Amino acid sequence: MVISNKSEYALLALLELTTCYPNGEALQIREIAALQDIPNRYLEQLLATLRRGGLIKSIRGAKGGYVLARDPGKITVLDAFSCMEGSDIVVSPCEPTPNTVEGELIQEVWQEARQAANSVLEKYTLQDLCERRSIRKQKELMYYI
Repeated sequence: MVISNKSEYALLALLELTTCYPNGEALQIREIAALQDIPNRYLEQLLATLRRGGLIKSIRGAKGGYVLARDPGKITVLDAFSCMEGSDIVVSPCEPTPNTVEGELIQEVWQEARQAANSVLEKYTLQDLCERRSIRKQKELMYYI
């Protein structure tokens, strides 16, 4: 399994919005794009998808931009991934079972792998990722003697 650029960029944008959530600040596309080195035009499309998926809201006006639609502790990585890739990809059922024992075994293992991936993605929230990022940045700033 590989994370697509689309999903990775969407998660990066959501992390920036998570950082601003406690202050109630809105971030503009150009700010998010600069912070995460994402092309503006591509980011516009991603944010539109996230907005349609109910994960973010857009605010109009001079102080406008984008904000999370709900608490970052209630938005899972699975929510973001499903919004960007479609829920069919994440939880899609197995292909019709082949008529051989070996084929059935492979399908069973693949289904178990999908379920494990879903449970991991569902386990972590945007708040969790933001906290982990803060811890790692603090470690980078530590000086060792």
